[in-house]
Amino acid sequence: MTKRVAEDAKRWVDTAVAFYRASGKRIALAEYTNPNGQFVQDEMYIYALNPKGTMLAHGVNEKFVGEEFIDIKDYDGKEFIKEIIDIANREGSGWVTYKWYNPVTKEVLPKTVFFRKVDDLIICSGVYGE
Repeated sequence: MTKRVAEDAKRWVDTAVAFYRASGKRIALAEYTNPNGQFVQDEMYIYALNPKGTMLAHGVNEKFVGEEFIDIKDYDGKEFIKEIIDIANREGSGWVTYKWYNPVTKEVLPKTVFFRKVDDLIICSGVYGE
């Protein structure tokens, strides 16, 4: 497994935003949700929310798409989706750290996520820590 740094998450989101702007919403959301696509690599993937907390795309679990995530909590009870939405709606982009299941290592680890609001999407990607 490759160790990632937080800047990788930011670059990943910037690439996903450029793809969205070039291809449009429908194509971008489909590609973000494609587990074999360009936005899933090792433990890194893109997910996208609407400004109210509905999951619109998810790189490793397509069953999340269409589900309401606003009240989802991490393993310590942190309402991290609310925090992402609040910061994205207020500032346009930011960082949030929470504890989440790593699909590669099968462990619960701290995850630092960068996100950017573009139109009616909040595009997110994160890296796992130790």
